[in-house]
Amino acid sequence: MASERQDIAPTLWRDALFWMTLALTVFAVAPFLLPGYFWGANDARHHVYFLFEYDRLVQDGIWWPRWSPDFAFGYGYPFFNIYGGFSHFLAELFHYFAGFGFTQAVEAVFGLSIVASAGAMYVYIRAWLGRPAAMIAALAYTYAPYHLLNLYVRANLAESMAFVWLPLCLWTARQSVVRPAYRWVVGLAISYAGLMLTSNLVIVLFTPLLAGYVLVLIFVHRHDDAKQQGGQAVRFGWLRRSIAPALGGLAGLGLSAVFWLPAFTERQAVRVDQWFDGRYAYRGHFVEWSQFFSPAWGFGVSVPGPDDAISFQIGAAILTFAVLGIFFTWRMAGRLRWEITYFIAGALVAACVTSTWAAPLWETPLLGGLLQTAQFPWRWLVVTTLCVSVLAALIGHRAVLLERDRLSLPLLAVATTLILASYPYLRVEIREPAEGPVSLAGLMRFQQSSDEMTGSTAWVKEIPTWSPMADYYISQDQAGAPVEPVDTKLDYAVFDYKTFGASSVAHSTISEEIYYFNKRSSPQSIVFEHFYYPGWNAYLLDGEHGQRVAQIPVTPEATGVLGRMTVAAPPGEGYLLLVYEDTPPRTLGGVITLSTTGLLAIGVVVVAYRRRREKKEQDNR
Repeated sequence: MASERQDIAPTLWRDALFWMTLALTVFAVAPFLLPGYFWGANDARHHVYFLFEYDRLVQDGIWWPRWSPDFAFGYGYPFFNIYGGFSHFLAELFHYFAGFGFTQAVEAVFGLSIVASAGAMYVYIRAWLGRPAAMIAALAYTYAPYHLLNLYVRANLAESMAFVWLPLCLWTARQSVVRPAYRWVVGLAISYAGLMLTSNLVIVLFTPLLAGYVLVLIFVHRHDDAKQQGGQAVRFGWLRRSIAPALGGLAGLGLSAVFWLPAFTERQAVRVDQWFDGRYAYRGHFVEWSQFFSPAWGFGVSVPGPDDAISFQIGAAILTFAVLGIFFTWRMAGRLRWEITYFIAGALVAACVTSTWAAPLWETPLLGGLLQTAQFPWRWLVVTTLCVSVLAALIGHRAVLLERDRLSLPLLAVATTLILASYPYLRVEIREPAEGPVSLAGLMRFQQSSDEMTGSTAWVKEIPTWSPMADYYISQDQAGAPVEPVDTKLDYAVFDYKTFGASSVAHSTISEEIYYFNKRSSPQSIVFEHFYYPGWNAYLLDGEHGQRVAQIPVTPEATGVLGRMTVAAPPGEGYLLLVYEDTPPRTLGGVITLSTTGLLAIGVVVVAYRRRREKKEQDNR
């Protein structure tokens, strides 16, 4: 059984099966082309308003946002500081440059993720088992029920886009071990960083699988150099095979440090109880084993017990082809049995930790901490789906289909079966938005009715259920006027205007400049309707829109339950600027990312130069 098929295959762009595979994803993309939007899906509203907030910041020139000014009823939340924003960055490109509406832009990224994930799985399996197998794996991956659940029922944009990066990580990691070369170091770095920037939750679930896969590959291929050199001993073959994937993984962390470093170090500055308690508590979301095989489908939510209104099936067709593929190819698999065995184990382990059988493991100190990062146990099905899709590719091996790297009737039969088996699930429920059109007023209504997007920082003692900002937006909407952002976040209730007062001069999503006067002999607190969070800094200016002359402390309010930001205005009068800036971890993360990008770019130039020089030397001989 050949382990590498790419040498006899056409280039990817001339590969007819590749383009046919992408074309066959149309059935999964089609529901997003319907008029309207599936507002009733679990996270469908969330991602529209995530994009809405992203766009609000882009309008102020901020393409790498960290603070969301309108979440928590306008008190603000560091959403993009702790949540991978790559998928919403793509959606913003559709919105900002192509003129897509907010819902259209989100649907465009969903559609893009479907096609791209199929292409990613194809290139991975193509390099391993050949083109027919790649086509089957890509279609199995695309039409896997859990993938469709993420698309149509959960409507989770970030996790759907994460499906693109998973096979790309496996592909580049495998190539970096089997065919060590600098391009695979760069490829693995980009793939791993892309996954980190897309979903920092999925990457935690996937990294153990990726690391174990690399170790298996190193073990299997550690003696390849000796075989290529006529049996001569090559010492430390395992070390040579380890260098490229290790460098690729480290470079991936470096490329994404601008995000994960502040997200990790500043995590304690937000309240995490809102993520893991109440309806988000993992104890009520384990899966019964019968649910893995049940064809039931629904558009509800996960609830405690076996009567979930959504499906957690793995997929009868995909499972069948995976089992048959393992059965028919095992004898001829050779050392590829190690990889096959690894993916079998990965699928089973992930399914087990999802199930009710694993409930005691979730209570253990160390392992439980890792498992609980999934929030919901059934999220581990992303690993099961990935592994089973890879195993389904085995049915496409030439020894099974009796064909060699081309389209055939058996291949068409398998592809058709995979699509038809999931065809009943290829639908979305189009609804009208209960909150009205996408606007600041709609966002406030959504937060109030669903108790979503109301995350708070660690200094908030009581999570708000409304705010003066929300009142302002709703009143505009009810009056029939365009809903405009507030022009200040000052709390005017603290002023007496005889001895102490302030007024806004300029306001944006991440800053506010005010004029203040303080006729008293001591500093007086100015309160802003922002949750306190590191990175908000205050400066005295030398005039209106002037230069910064001194920094003054920003602290959470001493009284009350909202932990709002306060600034002590000194005696006298002047201008003061409150602005959201980088903290040391954010700055360090940015430096690491830029440095890693520069080093990788230099490496690309050096490798290209060496190849060009070698080619010239060969031509001159």
